[in-house]
Amino acid sequence: MRLAIFIILLYCQSIYGQSISGIVLNKKNKSAIEYVNIGIPGKEIGTVSDINGKYNLTIGPQYNHDTLLFSCVGYEPFSIKISDLRNSQNKHITLQERIYELNSVTIIPKNYKQQTLGVTAYSKKFSAGFKDNLLGYECGVLMKVKKTAFIKGININISNCTYDTICYRLNIYKVLGKMNFENILNTPIYLYLSKAEVKDEIHIDLQSRNIIVDGDFLVTLEHIKDLGKGYLYFCVGLMDKTYYRKTSQGEWKTIPIGVSISVDAEVEK
Repeated sequence: MRLAIFIILLYCQSIYGQSISGIVLNKKNKSAIEYVNIGIPGKEIGTVSDINGKYNLTIGPQYNHDTLLFSCVGYEPFSIKISDLRNSQNKHITLQERIYELNSVTIIPKNYKQQTLGVTAYSKKFSAGFKDNLLGYECGVLMKVKKTAFIKGININISNCTYDTICYRLNIYKVLGKMNFENILNTPIYLYLSKAEVKDEIHIDLQSRNIIVDGDFLVTLEHIKDLGKGYLYFCVGLMDKTYYRKTSQGEWKTIPIGVSISVDAEVEK
């Protein structure tokens, strides 16, 4: 009987995949890199490294010929064939620091005007957001601008929060094509708040970061830390749209309601 159970367990493991674990490190100083996005591009298989750079991902053998992508703001992305990583004795990954051009000081001329972009719904009658503890899950709103915009701040309208503390990453993407986005930040922006600090409206001041975008851009919040049981819900606009993906590097999708995320910006006339 024990032999039969052992054989069944081996069979299930071969079908459903084996765990791949390691640590993501800075190539220069070998320090751990926190909250790295790890996943198969375009597929719902992914995770996020923890605060100590550790990652754990279960991948079935049918994905052996796929590529696993490691990416993080401030570092060059790194790709590796899953079969190569699976067969490697050392599954630690090193990322090279990315060199960015320094942003020049921006003076907003008179032909710019202040606008609020995105979704500004305040009603708590309808809500949507993070109800599962899925690392790498993110959702947000596409901000539509025809010209250049200087981002001053982000506003988030909360419907309900049951977590004792929240930890999310704010991402800002430029639009490369249909459902294709690229993060424009050069340093990560984290949202750390206790439950008492999670008010009906959360404002994130970004003026000092000098973030400038040309044309439409996507603003999202990403679930990057195991918060245990609970949920974080946003107010929603019923005539708007939410962009989301379930895992790191996963495929972008939309739903026909918009989570209440808006941007204060100086927009070119």
